[in-house]
Amino acid sequence: MNWGKGLIAGMAIFMLFIIFMCVKMFALPADEYDHHYYEKGLNFDKDYAKEKQVVTDHAQPVIRINGKQVSITFIAPATGSVKFIRPSSQALDKTFSINTELGKTANLAAAALVKGRWNMVLEWKSDRKLYLYEKEVDIE
Repeated sequence: MNWGKGLIAGMAIFMLFIIFMCVKMFALPADEYDHHYYEKGLNFDKDYAKEKQVVTDHAQPVIRINGKQVSITFIAPATGSVKFIRPSSQALDKTFSINTELGKTANLAAAALVKGRWNMVLEWKSDRKLYLYEKEVDIE
């Protein structure tokens, strides 16, 4: 083989390598990143202050799961929301509003939730203070 054939063979192998890498790159799944990361970054200090308020006031709610009912007991009457976030599927995420009025316990019907592990995010207002609490729970 002379130098001309070797040069053409080297260029052909290099072009095949580049084509292979392009095909492989486009075959990878799209990155599943949070498109709202900038807004969440701006609100991080507010969320951190809410989480710290839970620790400061010893306001960690008591969560009990009995069958298809989730019972959340607060230290004082509260209004807010509970988000059940499914780590494996964003389509299964559910949000419930809570209002304990004069009592301290909120009961949620968890029949709409699929069995398994959930991230539970409680955000509530009690005694003119804002709170944020996150916990992993298992629905059975």
